[in-house]
Amino acid sequence: MSFDWSRIPAHVGVVAVSKLQPTAKIRALHEERGHRDFGENYIQEALAKIDELAGLELRWHLIGSLQSNKVKFLADRFALIHSVDSFKLAEKISQAAVARGSRQPVLFQVNVGGEDSKSGFDRAGFEAAWPALRELTGLEIRGLMTMPPLRNEAAENRPLFRELADLGRQIRRDIPGADQLSMGTSADFQVAIEEGATWVRLGSVLFGERSRAAQ
Repeated sequence: MSFDWSRIPAHVGVVAVSKLQPTAKIRALHEERGHRDFGENYIQEALAKIDELAGLELRWHLIGSLQSNKVKFLADRFALIHSVDSFKLAEKISQAAVARGSRQPVLFQVNVGGEDSKSGFDRAGFEAAWPALRELTGLEIRGLMTMPPLRNEAAENRPLFRELADLGRQIRRDIPGADQLSMGTSADFQVAIEEGATWVRLGSVLFGERSRAAQ
């Protein structure tokens, strides 16, 4: 599938969403474009792909929900976890990283759309938790992530992206390096970029639609 990469500014990273995609497609994108950043939703699938493609210089992003009992599988295998959606999970990731003598790069997931079906901090909850979150020594806090309603038109998601960017400016007053915003998917990434995205998560425009069998 041909994608016009000129639509992505140089300062914006692309996470190629490879969940439920065969490793052959990951390998092909890496070989054709030198692309290195791939995003997985399910940790067991991710770990299998990481092992299979260990000979390639790839950076793996965990972009799906992570259950607390799966934290033990992280073991510094992900360049960035986008989906830290609760203080409990953040604390467990921090504790595990400290035990390994490392720090785990993370983004906090904020449910700016207020959807019951989406995980993540609501804004008030995040602001209340922020003083404790920023003290977790096993985390390298990089910024924030959001997943707006999938059925929205891109223009309808603009205020949600704008709200995440506003919250991002707020946390940078405490941690200047926490300047990353993961927002925008195949349907709305250009609007997300206009509102300050530094990572966009692209699946179908890079790999095509997943087969019904894969879904």
